[in-house]
Amino acid sequence: MIGHSIPILYLKNIYMQTIQHSYHPAYSPATKSPSVLTRFTTWCNGQEKYRFGWLAIIITIHGCILAPITVLSIALGGNNFVLWGVAIGAMAMALVTNLAAMPTKVTIPVFFFSVLLDLVVIVSALASIG
Repeated sequence: MIGHSIPILYLKNIYMQTIQHSYHPAYSPATKSPSVLTRFTTWCNGQEKYRFGWLAIIITIHGCILAPITVLSIALGGNNFVLWGVAIGAMAMALVTNLAAMPTKVTIPVFFFSVLLDLVVIVSALASIG
């Protein structure tokens, strides 16, 4: 019996090799790209060597450009006390993080958030003129 089963198994193996084909799918899973927040944080970490330049830029933009424009827009809009608090808080956020020598992964996002706050205060104060 053993002699008869070997050719049958051999033939079965040959038939199976002809039936089996290698399958190469056309779909390949997409590589996951990092999110915008992850790329921004990585970029902020890479700016650490320019920390003193960022300090100068942040204090100059806030102290010499945004603060006077914000103060003027609040004064023209009727001196709303809440807007004064938000404007002072935005300037303080940027100033304190830089004077505390925080890393750029903290100071740059805080700066962009404080610029956003200043822009909201300017738009809000100028919208109340009328």
